Amino acid sequence: MLTDKEIAEIEEHIKHYPRKQAAVIEALKVVQAHRGYVSDESVKDIADFLEMTPDEVDSVATFYNLIFRKPVGKHVILLCDSVSCWIMGYENVRDHLKKKLNIDLGQTTQDGEFTLLTIPCLGACDRAPAMMVDNDLHGNLTAEKIDEILEKYK
Repeated sequence: MLTDKEIAEIEEHIKHYPRKQAAVIEALKVVQAHRGYVSDESVKDIADFLEMTPDEVDSVATFYNLIFRKPVGKHVILLCDSVSCWIMGYENVRDHLKKKLNIDLGQTTQDGEFTLLTIPCLGACDRAPAMMVDNDLHGNLTAEKIDEILEKYK
């Protein structure tokens, strides 16, 4: 069930659209903000609330790579794998993160602190290679800089 707070927030978003179904992305973001990810049950609840089918909601949820359909860590690391980042050392950054966190891409650390994901572009080509931790953008990455950044999130 959607909580009263989630319903109130979704209803605020609905006001900005001609049809309530158009607020599906916002509804997914609201649920994820409160729960950390969007479960199958949440998809059904959103679908009921917006008068959509669960398949319609799920197709939107799975299209957007920033809607998490399974649990993620306390901090989500989005590693840019654009052409600019590849040229500027993406592979070294990726390998360092995997080794430092002892996880592979798409996985979460055993302590539940970090999930490591790739993203096609962060729009930070002038600071490549780049990553985002939660909502914080970090660029010109090196192994040493990554170590410093991760310490801030522990």
